Amino acid sequence: MVSNTSSSYGALARFFHWSIALLIITDIGLGLIGDAIERNAETAGFLQTLYSTHKTIGIAVLLLAVLRVIWALTQPKPVPLHPERKAETFVAEVVHWALYGAIFVMPLSGWVMHSAETGFAPIWWPFGQDLPFVPKSESVAHIAGSIHGLSAIVIYLTVGAHIAGALKHAIIDRDDTLARMTKGKVAGSQASSGSHLAPMVPAAILWAAIIAVPILTQPAHEHGSTTIAVETASDANWQVESGTLTFTVAQMGAPVTGQFGAWTASILYDDTGSGEVEVIIDTTSLTLGTVTDQAKGAEFFDTSSYTTAVFAAEIEQIEGASHRASGTLTLVGQTVPVVLDFTLDRDGDAASMTGTASLDRRDFGMGSGYTDESTVGFGVMVDVALTVTRTR
Repeated sequence: MVSNTSSSYGALARFFHWSIALLIITDIGLGLIGDAIERNAETAGFLQTLYSTHKTIGIAVLLLAVLRVIWALTQPKPVPLHPERKAETFVAEVVHWALYGAIFVMPLSGWVMHSAETGFAPIWWPFGQDLPFVPKSESVAHIAGSIHGLSAIVIYLTVGAHIAGALKHAIIDRDDTLARMTKGKVAGSQASSGSHLAPMVPAAILWAAIIAVPILTQPAHEHGSTTIAVETASDANWQVESGTLTFTVAQMGAPVTGQFGAWTASILYDDTGSGEVEVIIDTTSLTLGTVTDQAKGAEFFDTSSYTTAVFAAEIEQIEGASHRASGTLTLVGQTVPVVLDFTLDRDGDAASMTGTASLDRRDFGMGSGYTDESTVGFGVMVDVALTVTRTR
């Protein structure tokens, strides 16, 4: 029988239950395995496949959950086998509603997190990479990631409680609770009072808290989304009022943008169109989405050994607003020639500058284990934007 009755679960309800359960348990296992494996050149390919599988299964769970709810709304719910055990029935229903919340909140928060960031482990076809109205935002990704992590704790506990309850009915009570869901067995009195909606209240409060806490505790300042003020050396004749220093690299074929949040700039520039610049970058202030820790590790920026990078260059005016800063970048112990082309727009003693430089990570020995561009691209585009005022 496809449909439910007041004393049995139909074939479609059982299909939704067991398919979602299998996918959830598989996804939990994949997530735990991924968390236990260090990200490096040797594991990158495996982790990409693992997390792509994890994400795709999560979205499949979400879609099945929607279909399950639509079907459940059209079907009678089988009555409890032991309506006289009010406390036990109430707790079982709370766990049931908490699980319902989990199969929606957990995959949806994961999809939002994936949509808000770009890079590691794409979702497989036919599902899309992005969600409407979800911006590329470190703040949104962080909030969604926190909700996803809290949801994982809830799902561990509720799945464990659900399994324990099923085993109790099968081994201790020796009733037909489990048989109703495995074989569609008819059990329970139609005259028994069905469950009410009261157990939904604590589950709803739980999920409201899980969603609200990360949102309310998120810092108001989103690193990388606003202009970051930087210090300026005392011997400069141009004062940096604000600026951003970002870089973009391809990860798994998709561009990912990172930023340095702390750096100092010393700029000497005269009316002849020449000068010099020195920028000292605090590499520990690097952020690069979900792979920030990996980027700071020994394979790449190695911030535990090299806390600063230095760009020192001579400035020359090419034509009009077009300028070039030719010099060297010292990064992770390697000094490499670098050319930064930029545009300088002056308005009296105020000016704005935007420029780009193209680097190759291999010149600095970064990511040497990533020998092709399928995981991490060779080329890195650096983008600089400044607003400055003349001091003397």
